[in-house]
Amino acid sequence: MSLLLLLACTRGEGEPPAPATDDPSDSGVPVVDTADTGETGHTGDTADSGDTGDSGDTGVPVVVYDPWPFIDAVVAFTPGEGAGYGQDRFPDVVYGPPEAPGGGAGSLDVLALGVGGTIVVTFREADLLDGDGVDLLVFENPFTGWAEPGVVGVSTDGETWVEWPCAADDAAGGYPGCAGVALVYASSTNGIDATDPEAAGGDPFDLADIGVSQARFVRIRDAGLGSPAGVASGFDLDAIAARSLQPR
Repeated sequence: MSLLLLLACTRGEGEPPAPATDDPSDSGVPVVDTADTGETGHTGDTADSGDTGDSGDTGVPVVVYDPWPFIDAVVAFTPGEGAGYGQDRFPDVVYGPPEAPGGGAGSLDVLALGVGGTIVVTFREADLLDGDGVDLLVFENPFTGWAEPGVVGVSTDGETWVEWPCAADDAAGGYPGCAGVALVYASSTNGIDATDPEAAGGDPFDLADIGVSQARFVRIRDAGLGSPAGVASGFDLDAIAARSLQPR
């Protein structure tokens, strides 16, 4: 299946998309779309929000992330069979925090990779580091009894990959090592810190478990099982958050 490279999207109203011309990674792998992260930047070496703001009339505190811990660039997307959902909002749909609707229900703010589909993403201004405990949280939209597992890998150059072992055929065991398994509780509006593995939900990954100290790219590939109900949508990516980042 040929690789579908993406054109950069501008944020202005009515402005046409334009291809990116720079390569912030210096790795030879072009970053072809980026998110506008506003004034948050990537100024620290950990994704510790450390602060909350008042959301106003709702009474729900707003998590302030500094540095911005979420992926903000898509390198490539290779859709699989059944992909399509979320592509009208792509790539923005995979940027920023997860958007769980509450109670562990699955989000609709996702990109369906399709059966066997793959996406490669990065943090435009920082590298993922092996910190203390969980380094990466991947958010899909599983429901109780419904999982579309994905295999997560990292790379320093976008060519050589190291993956966490994923037992995609072990449904009874809860698909150990796979993404797309754990329910999601964090969203941009409910005050739950999406970098807190104890509260946010999502699937945690530790670089130490695969012997990697630093990485620039993250890849998720659908495990190719299809959906439990036979609907071929594959892994549905909501968000990816880092807990330990090193600015470049």
